[in-house]
Amino acid sequence: MATTNKTSAIYRIIMVGSGGVGKSALTLQYMYDEFVVDYEPTKADSYRKTVMLDGEEVQIDILDTAGQEDYAGIRDTYIRTGEGFLLVFDVTDTESFADLTALYDQILRVKSVGTDIPMILVGNKIDLADKRVVTTNEAEKKAQEWTIKYIETSAKTRLNVDKVFCELMRTVRPTKKTLKDTENEANRHPMNPATTPNGKGCCVLL
Repeated sequence: MATTNKTSAIYRIIMVGSGGVGKSALTLQYMYDEFVVDYEPTKADSYRKTVMLDGEEVQIDILDTAGQEDYAGIRDTYIRTGEGFLLVFDVTDTESFADLTALYDQILRVKSVGTDIPMILVGNKIDLADKRVVTTNEAEKKAQEWTIKYIETSAKTRLNVDKVFCELMRTVRPTKKTLKDTENEANRHPMNPATTPNGKGCCVLL
């Protein structure tokens, strides 16, 4: 009897936000359990890791985009490939919070599928409580306006680092299932050459 190799689902996550908000610190903390200070990427970096999500082995593919304006023009390409987005700002920097509106609008424009796009608003650096200028209420109000979740994190103390990535993958999961169901339906179509006339199954290797 023929067997089919089961491939782990891949979740393509994009980190967006201004430079210096801690996108890389969050990514590296999640990937390697390390807190990196003053990491300034000059280009986008990609990371992949096998993790367990609610008892299922999956792969998370994280693209850490550079926050500099020089790279805004190529951000469209990154957005097209992404399935879920972490919109990160620094709670000690009001400008980084305001900058997310343009990034949010850019994601909606590029994806062109309405507002139902897996996203989480992330307020980072909450360990710097004495320097905080963006309140929880302000951030929650913005998240409600965008109908997405808001989670506060600290890359330094690792607070909620795992949570934001896992929650985003859970938000992406229903969209992946819908796509898989659509592909399965297409594979069952009578005109599909991969479908056998005797009704016996075929497999699609991705």
